[in-house]
Amino acid sequence: MVPHGHQIQAVHQTVLPDEDPAAVARLTEILGSTAGVRSSDQADQLRQLCASFPGFLDAWARLAEVAYADADPVAAYAFARVGYHRGLDRLRRHGWGGTGQVQWAVPSNRGFLRSLYLLMLAAAAVGEEEEATRFPQFLLDLDPDDGLAVAHLRPLSSGDLVAVEELP
Repeated sequence: MVPHGHQIQAVHQTVLPDEDPAAVARLTEILGSTAGVRSSDQADQLRQLCASFPGFLDAWARLAEVAYADADPVAAYAFARVGYHRGLDRLRRHGWGGTGQVQWAVPSNRGFLRSLYLLMLAAAAVGEEEEATRFPQFLLDLDPDDGLAVAHLRPLSSGDLVAVEELP
């Protein structure tokens, strides 16, 4: 068994269904209106989006991203973990039994993968070294094409924060 605890088979790919179009439109609006907007305002809008669409994985990932960018790795960890676990549940409902690829090239998979990526970064920042160590390989096994450029990420040590400019 690989270090992250999952057997990934290249022949099997799981594709998550598309998100609610209203949720996607609202997220696009929030992300598109960031010029001159305080991160706390954007976080409030993302919280409202998560409350309205609690299963919207990319909303949780983006909320984690804002918390991480605001140097709040504990909140980022919590938000990313919600997206990650909701994503695992959804993947299982769509045939992923812990095996198979979940590729970044498929837009509907990106919320889950982004949540896992932010969870990895936040885990390193809060000193959760086991997760920070095993998630890079998990991401690469899920998406061998490395759509999130995990293979190029500098090694993270406990308490380390990646610069906002380095986020995918």
